[in-house]
Amino acid sequence: MTTQLYDVPQDHLSLFKKDKPDYEHIVDFLHLKRGDVARATGLATASVRYDAKMPRELSEILLQWAVLFNKVAEHFKGDVHKTNLWFNVPNPLLGNVSPKDMIRLGRYKKLYSFVVQAIEEN
Repeated sequence: MTTQLYDVPQDHLSLFKKDKPDYEHIVDFLHLKRGDVARATGLATASVRYDAKMPRELSEILLQWAVLFNKVAEHFKGDVHKTNLWFNVPNPLLGNVSPKDMIRLGRYKKLYSFVVQAIEEN
């Protein structure tokens, strides 16, 4: 992933505590279960944990999700409800798949590219 993925202009969704990702809150933002996170990341369900023994790959992916969520929130001027709704509603520009489902299917990089392109076009 490019370094721009880590550029969070503002934490509209309170996904960070003292400049560190709050991994559980990131996952809870979309009400994802351990199995959803495992499928999305390609990790075994037993590897999905949010403590000091968390796999590095998982922490990096969740950081990327936090940045993605905040980019969408920035578009909605920090409105948490609108941001959450956008992730949960099927989007015709994404083949009538919701952004949340794209994340659950492991397609968050494609979703990130879509969001960045849409923001640039506005």
